[in-house]
Amino acid sequence: MVQLRGFLFTLQMGRSNKISGPRGIHALVIKLSESDPLYGEKKKLLESKGFSAEVQIILEDSSSAEWTSTTLKTMQQIFRIIHLDEAELYFFEDPPLGCYSLKNEMEALNSMISHIDSLITITKCLQGHALRCLRDATVNLLKEFWDRNTVNDTIWNVKQCNEENHLLQWGERIGVNSRVQIAHVEGFGRGAIAQEDLEVGDIALEIPVPAIISEDAMKGSDMYPVLQRIDGISVETMLLLWSMKERYNSSSKYKIYFDMLPREFNTGLSFGIDAIMVLDGTILLEEIIQAKEHLQTQYEELFPTLCDAHPDVFPPELFTWEHYLWACELWYSNSMKIQFADGELRTCLIPIAGFLNHSLYPHISRYGKVDPVTNSLKFPMSRPCRVGEQCFLSYGNFSSSHLITFYGFLPHGDNPYDVIPLDIDNGFNGDNNVMDSFKHATHMLRGTWFSNNHNIFSYGLPSPLLDYLRNARNMSDTESPMQDKLEVEAQVLEDLYATFSSMMEGLSDTNPDTRENIEWDVKLALQYKDLQRRIMSSILRSCSSGLKMLEDEHERSHSRDHREK
Repeated sequence: MVQLRGFLFTLQMGRSNKISGPRGIHALVIKLSESDPLYGEKKKLLESKGFSAEVQIILEDSSSAEWTSTTLKTMQQIFRIIHLDEAELYFFEDPPLGCYSLKNEMEALNSMISHIDSLITITKCLQGHALRCLRDATVNLLKEFWDRNTVNDTIWNVKQCNEENHLLQWGERIGVNSRVQIAHVEGFGRGAIAQEDLEVGDIALEIPVPAIISEDAMKGSDMYPVLQRIDGISVETMLLLWSMKERYNSSSKYKIYFDMLPREFNTGLSFGIDAIMVLDGTILLEEIIQAKEHLQTQYEELFPTLCDAHPDVFPPELFTWEHYLWACELWYSNSMKIQFADGELRTCLIPIAGFLNHSLYPHISRYGKVDPVTNSLKFPMSRPCRVGEQCFLSYGNFSSSHLITFYGFLPHGDNPYDVIPLDIDNGFNGDNNVMDSFKHATHMLRGTWFSNNHNIFSYGLPSPLLDYLRNARNMSDTESPMQDKLEVEAQVLEDLYATFSSMMEGLSDTNPDTRENIEWDVKLALQYKDLQRRIMSSILRSCSSGLKMLEDEHERSHSRDHREK
């Protein structure tokens, strides 16, 4: 279901550092990892805020309110930058209230709590009280943050079913600890409902390793000796084939789990011709076509060859294209990357956890690593969840096109990762010393409602793209006359407007009356097309309002020049 929540940084907080002094002072060290692919950009951003890539915070023997408040603000600024992802850096704006995004703030605060906990666990220094005060203050800050930014997770229509109860009972017998109830939720399908109030750090779900479906189950089957002789076949492909057969194994250890799975997953990979026609001119169409072509090629490389050579191991009736597609959708939409106690990263199916739904603002965001002490996979809360609310986790920072293709849904709310990539030739003839923002290999746009700056020279559009387009017109000189700048700005906005007007024309309107009683895939395709149209409309509006601002500024500038003469 999700990608491993692997962090792009290393925090050297899990140790006490001796610093020269009469009593042996201890420091909390925060270090941006040089292996972070965004290291250079984050390092410059940290430096612009007065920090370095490695920051030491001296711990006091006893915590004062002033020290706790100052330290908390310092850590918060650093952790926010450390947790910025590629899209957040590309669309970066100095936030008016300090918070870059709800997601970024939650990740930063939870990371602070996690690593303060690590330091409290291993240190026996006198400054332990200061750390505990700092932790309490961070938890309170996180709670206050969500109180101010309430996300309505209340469920109005939940239907309990015996099948889900049987699965939970099966889980309990094999050691699963769950504080959520799996049920049918209106608008979501299956979901996880909190059975009690869950606070930050509470474990909503704990799955013992023996309950996890990993490559070990496949390696114990009769097909593994055959598959391991195939050159180039991946473990993930082996797991696909294993699940195609295990699904019908009446004596399977995981029979109740496979019986709970849907007969059809209804992802973009199963879109019919009508839905495909609706998607003409969209990014989603290209993504679905490429994915299905890849899967079809992969299937044809394996079958019917395997069935012909080993009919007892690969019965032809179980290894049809339809069954193969079902298995692909299962693993795409329900698998997780899990790091086991031996350090190995494996693709797995997690019974019960696989039914937790995705949210842009999840309750659970830090998971994916087996606890070696308990030999279990834990799902701790990153924000509070009240009893009766649906408990969400994060599948990853994915666009809606990716979520539809491989998971079969459009997320609720505005997705900051719904970007429109622009294919721009970077081979411009400009100053070799231009800012790094000009050198982005790719540029992109998203809904301009995400921006806090719609003023002249910003317009709600990303600064790296605007800077690149200005530089391409040799307008990187900040000393250029205002009239020249305004003319270049107008050219930039006119070109963007023309580009997106043409793209908008390709997204023909659909009569709402035709949307009644339509198939699920057509409905989803239409919703996605509406989203694309909304994004492009916002870009066009920003270009139009920007041109009007430029026109007004041009008139003011002309009047000033005339008065000066």
